[in-house]
Order: sequence, then structure tokens, then C-alpha cells
Amino acid sequence: KLLAKLGLTQQKPLTRAYQRDPAAIEAWKHDTYPSIARRAKKRGAEIYFWDESGFRADAVQGRSWGVEGQTPIVAVPGQRQSVSAASAVNAKGGFWFATYKGGMSAELFLAMLKMLMRHRKKPLFLVLDSLPAHKAKIVKNYVASTNGKLELYFLPGYAPELNPDELVWNYMKRTGTAKSPLVAGDSLHDRIDADLLKIQKNGPLIRSFFRGEYVAYISD
Repeated sequence: KLLAKLGLTQQKPLTRAYQRDPAAIEAWKHDTYPSIARRAKKRGAEIYFWDESGFRADAVQGRSWGVEGQTPIVAVPGQRQSVSAASAVNAKGGFWFATYKGGMSAELFLAMLKMLMRHRKKPLFLVLDSLPAHKAKIVKNYVASTNGKLELYFLPGYAPELNPDELVWNYMKRTGTAKSPLVAGDSLHDRIDADLLKIQKNGPLIRSFFRGEYVAYISD
């Protein structure tokens, strides 16, 4: 009661890496990104935010109601299934995705960039984290070969909350297989593809990912 009177409540703390550079994060929000946005507007380019995530069939991400003292039981597949996914999201409702097996490599990232650029008319400014695969030499060579049609911009280290694509994965892990686990014969890969396709078709949902507290610095 005393804690409640003081305005204190039980909360799940946010985790933040101690290697974070607060000055770099503030510079990104107030200087670097606004500069990128101005450059994109001048060139008629589109800005997309890119990120990757992984999914497991036996992961229970959501919460459920239950009688006090009786933990709910959720049936999950005994056979392990896992799939990785990459997506790119735009403040105006654009969404691109791909699913794959295993981790991200420079070769795979390069192949995805080429798919992302296929039939693209406007320049693309892609904002992403500093995963080694994203900065590999073959990737840099490809970006240079586009003669400015593709530009990569890297977020400050250890600051995933600055990327609205993180909210895509948060949404995915609260819905979909989290609320409706796989049954016998289901393919996790197919389910993740279907969930991502639903997001791709839902412009208002995509735009809502840019209204989060930590991505308020982004304007379309």
C-alpha cells in the first residue's frame, strides 16, 4: 500500500546493454537521422528500416489467464522447428520480407538486397544495425555498383529500440504462433510466411509501428 501511495508499481524492466553510447543515440535522433531524411526528400528516395529475427515452434511468447496457483499448459510440437526472417518497413506503410534457414551471412544478405532492389524505381535508403554481414566487402561493392540508388545507414550500436522493425517482431511474437500454436503437420515456415504476409497487407498496422515512443524521432 505504501508503494502504491508513492506511485510505484510492479513492472518488467527494460534491458539496455551497458555498452550503449547515449551521446551517439541522441546524435542519431537529433542530427544524423534528420540529415538522412532531408537527403532522402531531396533525392526522392524511400527510407526503409531493416532487421532480422528468429522463431521457434516450441517457444511460448504470449501470456494467458489461469486460475491462481494453476499454471496454464499450452501444447506445442515435440518436433523442433525454427525459421529466420528478415523484413524492411517504411513509415508510409511499405513492407518487404523474406524467410530463411539458419543465420544471416553476407552472401544471403547480398541476395536479399538484390531482391529488394528488383524493379525499384526510386532510390532506397536502408537503415539497419551493424551486423558483420551487413558491412561485408561484397555488400559494400554491390552498394557502390548501384551508383547511389541504394545507400545503407547504420544505427548506433546496442540501440535496437531506435528501429521500428523491432516492433514488427514484437507484434509477431505476441500474435500468430504465440496465440495459436502449431498442430500436428503444421509447418512453422509456412505459418511465419503467412503471418508476415498479413502484416504486408495491413497498411495501418505497418504505420502504427512508427508511433512507438522510441521511434517518435522518425517522420515520413
